[in-house]
Amino acid sequence: MDKSPDAFRTISEAAEELDLPQHVLRFWETRFSQIKPLKRGGGRRYYRPQDIDLIKGIRHMLYDQGYTIKGVQKLLRENGNQFVVAIGRGDLAAVEAIAQSQQVESEKSASDEEVLVGTAKAKPSKRFFGLGRGETEGPVPADSSSLSRDNRALLQEALFDLLECKRLLDQVR
Repeated sequence: MDKSPDAFRTISEAAEELDLPQHVLRFWETRFSQIKPLKRGGGRRYYRPQDIDLIKGIRHMLYDQGYTIKGVQKLLRENGNQFVVAIGRGDLAAVEAIAQSQQVESEKSASDEEVLVGTAKAKPSKRFFGLGRGETEGPVPADSSSLSRDNRALLQEALFDLLECKRLLDQVR
């Protein structure tokens, strides 16, 4: 006896429908905060139809399109769940409509950027690692020691962040 299309699915039913192992579904829950199955007593997961549609889109992007997990996370962050769901369904018209609305929104927010909140650590007039330089300036040569103080500070801050990440990873091991 088949369930109706809008019925909740257990993890085994979802895994069978999506042609994925159950452990992959559990793993993806940790990587994609948008996947939120309903959890009942004892930790049993029940996937809603919208969860299944989202997972189909994620599966398509990872397995068929060759995206990385970080790439799909970025797509979800920038375009939303409906974009990935539409990709999973193969609904190109919906994908195009969502992309166009995102573009209109970004153009609208770009015009609203005159209102700034807070201040940046590095002064906006400084160039970041030579990006945005004028055509006459060119990139900084590799053997040159002409990084600005702000760029050195940014590099030092990034180094400290990386060292802290390494320390945390070493603690977990």
